[in-house]
Amino acid sequence: MELGVHALELDVALTADRRLVLTHDLTVSAVTSADRRPVRPGDPLFPYVGKPINSLTLAQLRTLDVGVRLPRHPDDPFALTQVSMPETRMPTLGAVLGLVNAFEAEGVRLHVELKSDPTRPELTADPELFTEMVVEELDRHGRLGNAAVLSFDWRVIAHAAKLAPGTRRFALIELDTLHWNDGVLDTDDVPAAARDAGATTLSPEHIMVDEALMGQAAAAGLDVAVWTVNDQALGARMLDLGVAGIVTDYPDRMRELWRERGLELPAPVGPLRPVGV
Repeated sequence: MELGVHALELDVALTADRRLVLTHDLTVSAVTSADRRPVRPGDPLFPYVGKPINSLTLAQLRTLDVGVRLPRHPDDPFALTQVSMPETRMPTLGAVLGLVNAFEAEGVRLHVELKSDPTRPELTADPELFTEMVVEELDRHGRLGNAAVLSFDWRVIAHAAKLAPGTRRFALIELDTLHWNDGVLDTDDVPAAARDAGATTLSPEHIMVDEALMGQAAAAGLDVAVWTVNDQALGARMLDLGVAGIVTDYPDRMRELWRERGLELPAPVGPLRPVGV
């Protein structure tokens, strides 16, 4: 936020005691998490690494150190993009929303991806309940008007359209998960299918973006926000194709591209002020 970004993208899942926590995976990652101690002596679920998020309570998850970075192999492509922050605890969505509000970062959108896999129901929360809880949390923090609900599971998108029609809804797509959504593989017009599911924005992996997809998205009335672009040359090609937004691990690089293109840059958010100042 101090660098200056249009939005922050967060992944959330639901715990066993129905708390919304930030996590990229539906199981506790062995790459970015390390067990420290059980929440109580003799806890039969300990160790927690590798367990489903929805089988653990917030208290159990909060014992983990989620600030570690353990590469699966020496040439792990994400090792350089994820900096270790030892002794970090898994935050709740509410805590993060509160922090953003403490920065008075009203201009920064919150893009909340609901991690939901319809092919693995044992790991996945009920999509309607999950969506309702996220919408309620955003509303509680006054964020519904400047947020977006994202998911590869378009059941989430459809329910969000009913609950919060004024909130942006990003239909995430990649080749490997298109089959998650009914009928998508039976059409050659994925943007139209996303629109019919309730999306306001199509968010594809960059390898899917070409002139044909952009033309279909325009015909469907959808903006396109592409992920994950870390190379400026690739970012430039995406802008040339007409994307409306770029998801990146390196917003500093994209700021340089924005500056070169004469695009309006998001304003930096000032640091937190000490209490009483």
